[in-house]
Amino acid sequence: MDDPQREELERAGWHVSARSFGAQLDSDHVDADGLRRLVARAEGVVRELRADDVDAILTLDAATNDDYPGSVATRHDPLTRSSAAPSDSRRAFGALVADGELVAMTFIDIHGKTAETDFTVVHPEWRRRGVATAVKAASILALTSEGITRFRTGGSADNAAILRANATLGYVRDEEWVTLTRGSA
Repeated sequence: MDDPQREELERAGWHVSARSFGAQLDSDHVDADGLRRLVARAEGVVRELRADDVDAILTLDAATNDDYPGSVATRHDPLTRSSAAPSDSRRAFGALVADGELVAMTFIDIHGKTAETDFTVVHPEWRRRGVATAVKAASILALTSEGITRFRTGGSADNAAILRANATLGYVRDEEWVTLTRGSA
């Protein structure tokens, strides 16, 4: 955000069209008891998603596809049957309610000892109930126990809900950037 070119570009007619952030949580700062409490408070069952959850994953992804800001920094490509299938290097955690409906999920890409959140999404009818925080907490607990030492996440800096969730989980914002677009705001 402090790039010297920004001021020059804004004078030339460019404007901020999106604000984004990055954040980090290191395993030595994880409050495991606090994370377990967040998972326990969530309605339904919070667990790691498996290959047999792909249909539910695709259903939730389709139901929330219009919820992403869509800027170059926060765009989400709709999942395919292949990209919706969790693997050893692409893990997923979700919240399922009593009827088995998947109402929240987070996908995490694993690179060595680092876990990078690809996206976290909640069904519109289940927002503001702590399920996004719970699925991210479950992912941190599981992956920390497997030796992951660094967690990265990010997204739209205008998404107050995910900013609150990440702060609750212990993430520290360490990057901020803007997307500039030519023309009037």
